[in-house]
Amino acid sequence: ACRLFMMNRGTFYYRSQAKDLSALKMRLRDIAMTRVRFGYRRLTVMLRREGWTVGKRRVYRLYSELGLQMRTKKRKKLASMQRGPVETAQAPNQRWSMDFVTDRLENGRYFRTLTVVDQYTRECPVLEAAESLTASKVVYALDRVAAERGQRKPNQNREPFTIAYST
Repeated sequence: ACRLFMMNRGTFYYRSQAKDLSALKMRLRDIAMTRVRFGYRRLTVMLRREGWTVGKRRVYRLYSELGLQMRTKKRKKLASMQRGPVETAQAPNQRWSMDFVTDRLENGRYFRTLTVVDQYTRECPVLEAAESLTASKVVYALDRVAAERGQRKPNQNREPFTIAYST
């Protein structure tokens, strides 16, 4: 039968000689339940202190099998969170979106570009590029375009002012 399937007879008759790891699993689970914030590396150190001869890969495999992965807290990105339902713009200059784009020159120096887009007309009233865009430069650019258009900026009309950041 082995020759028919072109299989080595040793492969067919192989029996696993894996050690019984139930005691190690139980101890690993006990330590993990008492030391909730410890990962598999720190648990490996603790098991070795107790006299177990284990490596970090074996502990990691058992740690994963037992479902003991530490849950990392989800980082909140406050700038990109929606603070409420955003309505679509119904007129020009009602809602602008800001974005900063960073690029690098041939000589290695970085520069940033401030892009402001009117969401209704899809035009770009502000496109300001500089090696250093400080807050005062951004405010100056927004005031300048508001004066050119003869209207107030969107946030002065108590309209939501959407800001999108990218890196």
